[in-house]
Amino acid sequence: MATDYKFEGWLGEDAGSVNGKMVWKEFEPKKWEENDIDIKITHSGICGSDLHTLRSGWGATPYPCVVGHEIVGTAVRVGSKAEGGIKVGDTVGVGAQSDSCLGRGKKDCAPCKENEEPYCINGGVNTYGSIHYNGDKAYGGYALYHRAPSHFVFKIPDGLAPEYAAPMLCGGVTVYSPLRHWGVGPGKKVAIAGVGGLGHFAVLFAKALGADEVVGISRKAAKRKEAMSLGCDDYIATDDDKDWAKHNANRFDVIISTVSSAKMPIGDYLETLALDGSMVQVGAPEEPIPVPMFSLLKGRRSLAGSAIGSPKVIREMLQFAADKKIKPFVEKRPMSDANQAIIDMEDGKARFRYVLVNE
Repeated sequence: MATDYKFEGWLGEDAGSVNGKMVWKEFEPKKWEENDIDIKITHSGICGSDLHTLRSGWGATPYPCVVGHEIVGTAVRVGSKAEGGIKVGDTVGVGAQSDSCLGRGKKDCAPCKENEEPYCINGGVNTYGSIHYNGDKAYGGYALYHRAPSHFVFKIPDGLAPEYAAPMLCGGVTVYSPLRHWGVGPGKKVAIAGVGGLGHFAVLFAKALGADEVVGISRKAAKRKEAMSLGCDDYIATDDDKDWAKHNANRFDVIISTVSSAKMPIGDYLETLALDGSMVQVGAPEEPIPVPMFSLLKGRRSLAGSAIGSPKVIREMLQFAADKKIKPFVEKRPMSDANQAIIDMEDGKARFRYVLVNE
């Protein structure tokens, strides 16, 4: 069945595309399968992952690549075997994962069977820069249309604006998932290292989950006002607050680290954890980070990692955000302005997320 619409978007053709040199071209989406959904994109969030991928920071990118994995739009075609009760005309979204083995892989996959699809042992499929199980290339959301397997397409709840929902589909769930998994709520003291695109979501969700104390940690005191406006109960500036680690020793039950720099003071972060506290790393640096083992040993502390969130968790998060009326700090940018927007993102100008909007 031919469609009356074309798949066009911003293609990164080489590593220089991260410098605002993406080009607008037509591309070929994955071949249609009856479990797929086509989406007319209205909103696409800009994520730090997009920049890492455009410049091949995490490894060689399969150019040409259309980035963008915080996609919201209108379902315009729904396959006969599609999941989730989605109908043509519904407002839907797609996050950073587009497929997994779903328990059908060569190896028995406990994660997929237990609703933990991001940890698929047979190979998860990223929304862009990846290969679908049918062998076709995956393209993302800096575009007019997107095609995705329905298992990873989500209805957007009533009351949640699309410009808020879009950046939640990766940035939001990347922190919501570990906050829930590590039991952040009443009785817990949590610190958020890196009050930026991911970190500001972590503050909003931790407060909404009822944590006793939410503390922002960033390098400079200049971010204090912004952090407190998000709802932080306190703020630590690691470059400007003398002996900050000593003064906050054994304070936190959980630290969510969104920092993606290998220069993070990880030993000092660990010293602020209470007995049996956990530091959960969600930022993905392009270089290795040495771990100071004695900071872990002497407090029976844990250092863990967490990747995005499963479809089950994403649906829970979207409804939670709608119910709690969570409003992330976003700035809408025209899709036509994508090249300048990624430059501004790289320069740290976003407060705190950019969302591209198709005119």
